Amino acid sequence: MPVEPVVTVPDDRGIEVPTALAGERVDRIVAMLVPCSRAEAGRLVIAGGVLVGGQPARAASRRVALGERIEIDAGAVRPEPTPPRVEEALEPLRLVHVDEDLVIVDKPAGVVVHPGAGHHGATLVSQLLAEFPELANTEGIGDQGRPGIVHRLDKDTSGLLAVARTALAYDSLTGQLADRTMGRSYRALVLGRLGAGSGAVEAPIGRSRRDRTRMAVTRDGREARTRYRVLARYEEPLPLTELDVRLDTGRTHQIRVHLSAIGHPVAGDGRYGGGRSRLGLARPFLHAESLQLTHPRTGSRLTASSLLPPELVEMLARCC
Repeated sequence: MPVEPVVTVPDDRGIEVPTALAGERVDRIVAMLVPCSRAEAGRLVIAGGVLVGGQPARAASRRVALGERIEIDAGAVRPEPTPPRVEEALEPLRLVHVDEDLVIVDKPAGVVVHPGAGHHGATLVSQLLAEFPELANTEGIGDQGRPGIVHRLDKDTSGLLAVARTALAYDSLTGQLADRTMGRSYRALVLGRLGAGSGAVEAPIGRSRRDRTRMAVTRDGREARTRYRVLARYEEPLPLTELDVRLDTGRTHQIRVHLSAIGHPVAGDGRYGGGRSRLGLARPFLHAESLQLTHPRTGSRLTASSLLPPELVEMLARCC
């Protein structure tokens, strides 16, 4: 889904903290600088889009010191969203786990998670509000247009997504994403034959200079690390490798960009070099099949899993 930056910041994308702002919270300064809402500024900080002294601020409550440099990823900032329309719910939600604090949803391919640039119709958030209408009026669970959403899946990626129902859960889940204790495992089929049985791609990701609707490995991008393990190798209908992929960070299109960067794009992903008509795939072969997190109230470890959708099972059945 094309996404364009919708705000501008100074050309160098940063300021040095003046005397008047020394000791202020970083989210307040970001909200003034961009400008955007405090909620949006806080989300951007938690997502790693704000650097203080060259390092991600991570905590919206972080106090800044005189002379510290604050830098902002303008492409990650969005305007204050309008509330999604509940009546636009799609097919019934596939709920893997439900309790008073959170739900885990099994998202089908083709569904956009929340309203955004270029998409204002039915979304996963529409479905969530139809099923859990209290999300619209619960304080402390994120932006108005994406209540409870702490991480995303691309439109054509299927699989598991955790959604917060309480402020306690929202703070806990965003914290687990920030400190990398939330485990996310994906199944991917990529073009070509990977030689090593396992490996990692560690390369910064930012917006492509040639096409601002795409992401790319860039020198001034944000830190990103993807680990993979080979599950199987195939020669027909063409050389392919099946992978278990783990995210250490959560950048936009991270798996697709990293695997393409090492010469093995996700099969069916025409956006990043994986489109092959011989495979007959109408979507990228990428599925979020496992999610591990610490329950915000009980402290116990919660694991959820999702079976491969039929079209991906059918694809594997044709491989040998």
